[in-house]
Amino acid sequence: MSQIQQLVECVPNFSEGRDMNVINQITAVIEQVEGVKLLDVDPGEATNRTVVTFVGNPQAVVEAAYQAVKKAGELIDMRHHHGAHPRMGATDVLPLIPVAGISLDECAQLARDLAKRIADELLVPCYCYEAAAFTPERRNLAVCREGEYEALREKLTTPGRQPDYGTRPVDERMERTGCTAVGARNFLIAVNFNLNTTSTRRANAIAFDVREKGRPVREGNSLTGKPLKDAQGHTIMQPGTLKATKAIGWYIDEYKVAQVSMNITDINVTPLHVAFDEVCRCAQQRGVRVTGTEIVGLIPKCALIEAGRYFLEKQHRSTGIPEDDIIFIAIKSMGLDDLKPFKPHEKVIEYMIEDADKSRKLVDLTVKDFALETSRESPAPGGGSIAAYMGALGASLGAMVANLSSHKRGWDDRWHEFSQWADKGQNIAAQLLHLVDEDTLSFNKLMEAFGMPKASEADKQARTQAIQAATLYAAQVPLRTMQEAMRVFEVCKAMVETGMQSSLSDAGVGALAARAAVLGAGLNVKINAASLHDRDAAAHLVAQAEELTAQAIAAENEIITLVNSKLNNI
Repeated sequence: MSQIQQLVECVPNFSEGRDMNVINQITAVIEQVEGVKLLDVDPGEATNRTVVTFVGNPQAVVEAAYQAVKKAGELIDMRHHHGAHPRMGATDVLPLIPVAGISLDECAQLARDLAKRIADELLVPCYCYEAAAFTPERRNLAVCREGEYEALREKLTTPGRQPDYGTRPVDERMERTGCTAVGARNFLIAVNFNLNTTSTRRANAIAFDVREKGRPVREGNSLTGKPLKDAQGHTIMQPGTLKATKAIGWYIDEYKVAQVSMNITDINVTPLHVAFDEVCRCAQQRGVRVTGTEIVGLIPKCALIEAGRYFLEKQHRSTGIPEDDIIFIAIKSMGLDDLKPFKPHEKVIEYMIEDADKSRKLVDLTVKDFALETSRESPAPGGGSIAAYMGALGASLGAMVANLSSHKRGWDDRWHEFSQWADKGQNIAAQLLHLVDEDTLSFNKLMEAFGMPKASEADKQARTQAIQAATLYAAQVPLRTMQEAMRVFEVCKAMVETGMQSSLSDAGVGALAARAAVLGAGLNVKINAASLHDRDAAAHLVAQAEELTAQAIAAENEIITLVNSKLNNI
């Protein structure tokens, strides 16, 4: 497990789907932005439109989006554009989509800021749509794009139809670039549920049962009656059971099965596992069985984690297990590998980002390689990273005892109690594993500061400031390790008091590891604080470290005394 990072997906649509030279130049500027991974490029000749997908941290994604809009405006001349798809600009639409660690509202604000920057600096007028819209009507992209490119001259001079940013008379520049719709929306999961039937009719019936739109209400409430209309002449619909979903049934010749093909437009409203269970329920009512699930495109990790935890809880099993194990449960529970192997590192967005990061992480090493790397003559990894790792081992031992206890025969009614402790242990271990690499990173930043030039007085001053800033950070990181490792004692103590008595020694070793983590990280706080020019800041850091050290010694002593007392009575 790793510390949650903010990830945003961007799916811009460019009004060029035929000239790969133009398309490649646009995607090249995206790939040049550090912190962004280009995931997909999908050109369409008939639509003369290319859909690009990239992901990364919010700031990097926004910068890449800006650079792509700039390049598209330089290369695409909308005066000569023709295609089957509605469009109003060289960059037609530009949605930002929260993937992890960031909310839709935050993405909406990023989208508005981006739209303003595009209008101010690139002179491309922008409409804000969906979650970024300033008016309810403009949440609908079709309202923003009404009349398409050909209507821009009229729209820019008509109050109420003008863009949110960049309103001005149409000139040659705007004729070339057109306008752009910048928005924010939730992540959309495209998923197909495999059925043990070849009947498209049965698949469609199940799709109509569940999709939000539902099915037409017919005369006599029959399958063949005439659809009923309301006073405005609109077909009256019987809503389906799943909000924020669209679905149809079809037959896939490649697989020789029918499927319910669904788009989940808001996984916060209808999570993947909820959709799966409901499709299974409706299929069973019609004598059909769901045999598996096919994810089309990519999926955020949270969707699989939530699904895995859901199915574990249905089994009354602990959810405080490693992330990979939770995802394995999700894969097996929903049959994600029914039609072909499901490879998380090729389907989960966060894993693709991690795989693209070529930097070598200590936590990715084997136990043997980590020990050997520590033994080399390089000063990092050093005591700070080792302290964090010892703390992670202590937390893992606490989680292990909780997981063993949750599955103990005769303790079935206590599974949730121990699952909560295991979850807490896993969370602490994840934070400490992150600090293993963070501590080494802080040391490397300090070395970089020492390597700065010192030829002039200005250089020397800048170098000194950088060294002091890096030194402060190098002292703050092990202090965070101390604070996180202190949380291990609570888990280990609870497991000594309430967990399986046959695992007393494991919980005791967890407490010993936590003590070593706190005391070891404390030494690193002190040695770095000693080099700080700001003596008040140094004294404050050392005082915090000493207080945590005393608390750790007391906590460890209490737990080991309790362990020995219980062991003597076995």
